Amino acid sequence: MASSLANRAASMERTASFFRLSFRFLRNFSDSTTTPATSPAVGEAKKPKRKKKKNLFEVAQFLPNWGIGYHMAKTHWIGVSYQITKINLYKDGRHGKAWGLVHKDGLPAADAPKKISGVHKRCWRYLANSKKPEEITPKPEVPAA
Repeated sequence: MASSLANRAASMERTASFFRLSFRFLRNFSDSTTTPATSPAVGEAKKPKRKKKKNLFEVAQFLPNWGIGYHMAKTHWIGVSYQITKINLYKDGRHGKAWGLVHKDGLPAADAPKKISGVHKRCWRYLANSKKPEEITPKPEVPAA
């Protein structure tokens, strides 16, 4: 009885060591084959990472006063933009609602602001060339002498 228990323990130990060796072999084999394949070839250049496009609120967060008064448009729009007049943000700062004046070819196309649709879609950009209208401040007059 004791000898059968000893034989059983020895066979289990051999089986465990066999599995350890086979797993070690597989791990070494998989590591050695993936390392050269993942590194780029000498003549090839790495592809640049694609930038994640931003929704309207992610673009507006870097502008003063959350972009109110600035022009924004979807990337595929040509000649159309919105001048942001009002933004309601949700707590996370990346979602909400926005209103603005429609501009076509730089000129206002409507008198009243309307709710902007698609503000959560990831295709918004800031139009730098259409500057925020500055507040009109009276210039001090210089008396002519």
